[in-house]
Amino acid sequence: MLCLAALLVASQLTHAAGAQSHYLEELTWTEVRDRVATGTTTVLIPIGGTEQNGPHMVLGKHNVRARFLAGEIAQRLGNALVAPVMAYVPEGSIHPPAAHMRFSGTISIPDAAFESMLESTARSFKQHGFRDVVFLGDHGSYQKNEEKVATRLNREWSRDASCQVHALLDYYKVTQTSYIAALKAKGHSDYVIGLHAGLADTSLALAVDKSLVRSELLANSARFTQKDGVYGDPHPSSAELGQLGVVRIIETSVGAIQSAVRAHR
Repeated sequence: MLCLAALLVASQLTHAAGAQSHYLEELTWTEVRDRVATGTTTVLIPIGGTEQNGPHMVLGKHNVRARFLAGEIAQRLGNALVAPVMAYVPEGSIHPPAAHMRFSGTISIPDAAFESMLESTARSFKQHGFRDVVFLGDHGSYQKNEEKVATRLNREWSRDASCQVHALLDYYKVTQTSYIAALKAKGHSDYVIGLHAGLADTSLALAVDKSLVRSELLANSARFTQKDGVYGDPHPSSAELGQLGVVRIIETSVGAIQSAVRAHR
């Protein structure tokens, strides 16, 4: 009897925790309906990508990072849900292979397919009563696509103020501006910080989830070159350095979303 009672309590607690989740895919449809009806009318669409990140970092880095950061942003906002991560994005020509497609495991789709996916997702959330749809792109190459889709939909919906789409470019810009400045203040050079899979990128991954990085390879990663898909030096990377980026991304994004929503309302 005691065991059954304990199981019942545990089940009820699990259900209660699930119903309060910020992640759409962890809710039932009635829970989503009720959350929207009581004021949760902002939805964040995290956009990742499946690409090579050097020999030391997993292909799904952007996807894990985008989901985690979107969840933290939603928690701070208090009136937002997080959609499932978009893991299929433009990564370059498939044939002949270009950019990251030159490395095994990378997945690429055409710009038109990506934009269509963004557009249909936004239309879906508008249909369900969400008032603000926010694109959070963790990768630099498709920022222009986010803007294009947001502009197109907002123009179409200009006579219907019930929903607006926001391409939150500040989310990504932080990783190229204030985060880089913070790393330089710690004494790291532009070369070490890198453009892809270097110190900045790897540290940010470590701060989100250490399992994204192969620690045994990181120890000798100073020898990695562009032929390995690494632009920078990941060797000095740490979760502590990555936390500089995490804090800046969350704070900047929360402020930008709140401003955008106020302007819309």
